[in-house]
Amino acid sequence: MTTDPAKRPMNSPHPTQYVYDFDAPPEGTAEERLRLLGGKGGNLVVMSSELGLPVPPGFIVTTSACLAYLGGSWPDGLDTELRAAMDRLGSRVGRGFGDAPDPLLVSVRSGAPVSMPGMMDTILNLGLNDATVAGLARVSGADFAADCLRRFRDGYASVIGSGDVPDDPWQQLRAAIEAVFRSWNSDRARAYRSREHIPDDLGTAVTVQAMVFGNRGKSSGTGVLFTRNPSTGENVLFGDVLFNAQGEDVVAGTHAPSPIAVLDSRMPEVAAELRRNAEVLERHLTDVADIEFTIDDGRLWMLQVRTGKKSPRAAVRMAIEMADDPAFPLTREEAVRRVLPLLADPPRLFARSAHAGAPIARGLPASPGVASGAVVTSSEAAVAAGGRGESVILVRDETSPEDVVGMSKAAGVLTARGGLTSHAAVVARGWGIPAVVGAGSAVLDLNVGERISIDGSSGEVFAGDLAGSWQVAPEAARLLAWARELGIEVVSETTVPAEARSPAPSGQMPDVSRDDVLRALAVKGAVLSEQLAEAVQGDAVPVGSLVGQLVADRLAENAAGQIRLTAQGKLAAAELFTAARSVVGDERAAGLLDEFHVLDGRTKALVTAWQVRDKAGEQVLNDHSDAAYDTQIMSDLATLHADTAAWLAPLAASQRPYSVYLARLSRALDLARAGDQRYVASPRVDSYHSVWFELHEDLIRLSGKKRAEATSG
Repeated sequence: MTTDPAKRPMNSPHPTQYVYDFDAPPEGTAEERLRLLGGKGGNLVVMSSELGLPVPPGFIVTTSACLAYLGGSWPDGLDTELRAAMDRLGSRVGRGFGDAPDPLLVSVRSGAPVSMPGMMDTILNLGLNDATVAGLARVSGADFAADCLRRFRDGYASVIGSGDVPDDPWQQLRAAIEAVFRSWNSDRARAYRSREHIPDDLGTAVTVQAMVFGNRGKSSGTGVLFTRNPSTGENVLFGDVLFNAQGEDVVAGTHAPSPIAVLDSRMPEVAAELRRNAEVLERHLTDVADIEFTIDDGRLWMLQVRTGKKSPRAAVRMAIEMADDPAFPLTREEAVRRVLPLLADPPRLFARSAHAGAPIARGLPASPGVASGAVVTSSEAAVAAGGRGESVILVRDETSPEDVVGMSKAAGVLTARGGLTSHAAVVARGWGIPAVVGAGSAVLDLNVGERISIDGSSGEVFAGDLAGSWQVAPEAARLLAWARELGIEVVSETTVPAEARSPAPSGQMPDVSRDDVLRALAVKGAVLSEQLAEAVQGDAVPVGSLVGQLVADRLAENAAGQIRLTAQGKLAAAELFTAARSVVGDERAAGLLDEFHVLDGRTKALVTAWQVRDKAGEQVLNDHSDAAYDTQIMSDLATLHADTAAWLAPLAASQRPYSVYLARLSRALDLARAGDQRYVASPRVDSYHSVWFELHEDLIRLSGKKRAEATSG
């Protein structure tokens, strides 16, 4: 990548300076610092220099250095700056980098101005070799030193991609920094920037920080917390702490975490300090803070902070309670504007009348809520009715990916077959629409147009409209009242003119072909143009051109704003799968589907466990209030993904559609692990479960089977 020097992030008084200590940042506005130091580095500067919180000392290699490196060479003078910065760091902590008797060890992290998947993971304990590990053992104990060395070597091999770890700590440092720089142009990072409209010329910074150790014994640990419950919004610290562990153990799921409240009894002084720091950070952000910390032999260190992601329910509650607190720096106007998109369609509660009639059928309560409407039995009918503003219940034997568009337009979903792991259940929960599944074949005898009601909380089906009333949730009603008082208009996104919305990503991916689009349409059914572009990993404009060719050849058509194959197009797509099967071989194609079903069983179990928990023998919706539970599921999903990637890799190497599935699954996992819960199973985004279901459909077609004869049970 070639970068114009004029596009470098900021005009510093020292334009050739590439390294800044946390306590000696460059001059400039907060935005300029963000572009130069990255999000992680900028936050560390704020915590250490402005807020006076206990932060392990360190320094930042700027985005300018990254851009210079990507422009063709290691920046002039950077080695000298790194050695000077490391000397300053060593003087502060009383240890020397590479000093055998008592070595300074550091962590190396990426830190782009905008967080994104595909960037380099953290390397801990950098600076260890045979000489320094002996010195560390003399100072801190042999077992501790051996554990740190193992973690360093494992991390280095995983992140750098080489098991050959240099003995020279300075070579280790340079290799780690170069790996961070290169990760800016990783395939996943570039694809993410294209989709999210993030400029390519930002670059990434690198943070180098003195190690503090959570694995030093029972008085040490590491943890992550939110200053308020991110699921419910309750004003209480929410998170986990792992004792005698280092940072990667939090996400690896290899240790059993303890609730953050355990610190109150186990380390009361640390707990009190952590609460004070959390309050400082929340008030600085004027929002819920997501905090990483380490306790090193009873001493608390703050490692990172960012604005925390939260559920819509939590966002509404937090906005009200923060604005109601006269000591909190958030006004009512700011609170309303923060949740304005949620108020366009405020959450509602249904109170069923005591005089409601007896149910006509019962199934499994797959997705909570009550919905009433006329029966429709096809996705196309649901879309058409939705276009007319009618409320309908989509009734199917079971659902498939082709039904997703119809499900999005329906008020509720009712199926004869399926359980809580079924496609209908998972997608409905993701959409947040009521659903009853497995209600029996009798529901297939309902007449089209007949009005029914379903209660997704009880699993009951009723004739006609269910007696009761809908009410805007109290928190949302209060915020709407504030909006009226303040003269703030609540506007639905659908009323915003198309030209006023964010532009489509630019930059064509050259290897998207007409056949790729045809095949994706066969799997997805009716789909919006932007969803199609995402499914083939292409940009909107060239994919739209390919769709235009298919429409001109009468292989595809536009229906109610969505693209779908014609009968002729479905035949053409079937020929593509037949041709692909001839390349793979009939026996191998059938074998791939059988192998997939083994993985599919694990996926269904994980997605269901993410959405529904067992509580006292009953299955209830997972409110994500148990961070340890969710962390374990996310760890299991990462393990499943690694197995899937290894299994799918040979096919992905020879056929582009499967490399696309693998890239989409990787992106969904990255975003889910970064905290966006939608990317586990929500059909509103390109979630892991959504992509997984499409992959299943693709493999069924590749094998030449029908869905009814190719289920995994």
